Amino acid sequence: MRQLRIRTLAGVFAVALVLSWAGTRMLDALDSLPTVPVAAPIVLAVIATVLLATALSLRSRLKAQRERTPGAKGVEPMMAARAAVFGQASALVAALVAGLYGGTGIFLLVDDLDSAARREQAVYAGLSLLTGIAVVAAAIFLERVCKLPEDHDDDPSLPA
Repeated sequence: MRQLRIRTLAGVFAVALVLSWAGTRMLDALDSLPTVPVAAPIVLAVIATVLLATALSLRSRLKAQRERTPGAKGVEPMMAARAAVFGQASALVAALVAGLYGGTGIFLLVDDLDSAARREQAVYAGLSLLTGIAVVAAAIFLERVCKLPEDHDDDPSLPA
């Protein structure tokens, strides 16, 4: 399994941001501006918390396993692989979602914020963008925790 690249996540984010901004602009011209749900930043924050808790738990268990601490609970390889895949999938989806809400938020900030409803939507979009970035950060951390140590079988300087 390949490690997720920041460049890929940034590309997904940028494309989603531009498409969301253009789509929001078009829908506003038709007087049907999409709304940002109140639950969006809450759900993203919960996902970021779950990812971070999983990463910290796995990191402490792997450290105890490496140090051969008596009674340490080991980490099954399949569990670590599933956690890494969960992290990668979460990072990709969060980059997409953050881009979508970011584009909507940019449109709302550039457009007039005279009405309370638009200000409220801009706040929700901004919070969703920030919590989406938090999900990406937690997912990358989880992926790094689950990374296997480098394989030195190909290095001729090491003893066999």
